[in-house]
Order: sequence, then structure tokens, then C-alpha cells
Amino acid sequence: MENKKIKVLLADDNEVVREGLSNILESHEDIELIGKAVDGLDAVAKALEKKPDVILMDAQMPRMSGAEATRRIKENLPDVKVIFLTVYGDYAGEALAAGASWYLTKDCRRQDLLEAIRSLAKSKKVKEKSS
Repeated sequence: MENKKIKVLLADDNEVVREGLSNILESHEDIELIGKAVDGLDAVAKALEKKPDVILMDAQMPRMSGAEATRRIKENLPDVKVIFLTVYGDYAGEALAAGASWYLTKDCRRQDLLEAIRSLAKSKKVKEKSS
């Protein structure tokens, strides 16, 4: 059985949030944080360069919204899974319409976030094996 780490890209304009999420992700051996983006444009560029399995995407960021960044990423990397993270719960429709696979508010439990990442990464691997 393969023990490949889940490659995660984190996109959030708030430094405190980025560092907090980084600490959570880096404390799990099955997850590899491959990059941090500070806004939507940065998220698109880093996603295209690093090709993550899962992206944690903030909804509201400068220069480009999380929804628009998700649309652009999914156009080029359709198999990348995007988890929308935001303080407000009213972005769910926009997130899903843009191509996000999952939606969580930032007050979610750590375990919920990790389960979402692992579940989406597993669904991607199953899809790759069956194709």
C-alpha cells in the first residue's frame, strides 16, 4: 500500500490564519504543506506550479476572490480538490458553483478540517486508480 503524503496548498490573506493552519497541517505525517498563498492570484500561480491534491481556499482575499481563483485553478487542474474556508457561512453556493468540493467555516473543529482533506484526497486516488 502506498504511503504518499497528501499535498496541500493553503491560500489565505490573513497571516495569523495561515500560520495557525500551517501548524495544524504540519503536525500530521500524512499531509505535506507544499505552499502558502497570500491572495487569489498567488493561489492560482502556486497551484499551477505545485499541483496540489487539495487546496484550502479563503473566500475573501485581495486581488482575486477565492471563488474566482478556484474557477481558474479548476479550468487548468480539474482533479484538484478545493476546500473553501471562510468566517461567514453565506459563501457556500458561490464556493460550490466555482468548483469547490467542500465548504467549512473557520470555526470548524480541527478534526473536521483534517477529515475533509483526507476524504477528498482519498476520493481523488480512487478516481485515479479506476481511470
